[in-house]
Amino acid sequence: MAPPQPQIELYTSGTPNGQKASITLEELGIHYEVKNIEISKNVQKEDWFLKINPNGRIPAIVDRTPTPDGKPREKRVFEGGALMLYLCEKYDPDHNLNYEYNTDEYWEVVEWLIWMQSGLGPMQVRQNAGQANHFYRYAPEKIEYGIKRYQTETKRLYQVLEDRLIAQSKTASGTDGPWLVGDKMTIADIASFSWINWAEWAGVDVSPFKFLHAWFDRINARPAVKRGLDVPEPFTMKEKLKSKEGEEEYAKHHGRWVMQGQEADQKKHG
Repeated sequence: MAPPQPQIELYTSGTPNGQKASITLEELGIHYEVKNIEISKNVQKEDWFLKINPNGRIPAIVDRTPTPDGKPREKRVFEGGALMLYLCEKYDPDHNLNYEYNTDEYWEVVEWLIWMQSGLGPMQVRQNAGQANHFYRYAPEKIEYGIKRYQTETKRLYQVLEDRLIAQSKTASGTDGPWLVGDKMTIADIASFSWINWAEWAGVDVSPFKFLHAWFDRINARPAVKRGLDVPEPFTMKEKLKSKEGEEEYAKHHGRWVMQGQEADQKKHG
């Protein structure tokens, strides 16, 4: 008996955190429906969405795929790292984006995934919490200390990735690497890529990091990655940055809802 077809709804927005979820789904070739969560309208804070993710953040999924014996089920998964691990465990039997559970490589993937979640993402460009991003793009006052402090820490984290890729290049057996773990691209690579793809927005240049830059280009060239970046709408940040007018327009739009969200949180929890 063939396994049931996946019935997955992805709740997301065009941010680094959302893009790593859609890239994972595209790389796995899983059919899914997209629900565009308009962060600028604070949809992620509405009661119906808080039942899916009590933290009021994207991405999240609801998996309504029936059990193997045809019984209905509904499983929510929130937090990007948890979502990526879940998708691999449930829908990647050939371990295309991860390694077999409880192998050394599996736990290395988990290590780099958690490293990204706790370090690179919060420090660099998470849309409403990334320190470098916030001070460089959104803070109403340009505080040079804050900008330099968090851009420097972001570059330090880039160097961690650079050093890892250099070390991997000396031992990897694959021909298209190096990758963060083993000899193939995994969800560890996707997770970090989704943030580094927004480096310019945080005012950080990737080009001095030779191995990281080449790794980024390899991932960015993959068709599934290109499709995932355009979920739930076309990814336009890099195009906008090509002109001063486009950059200012993009910053104004995103800065407005970031600050509105911050003010709403201060009013509620301050």
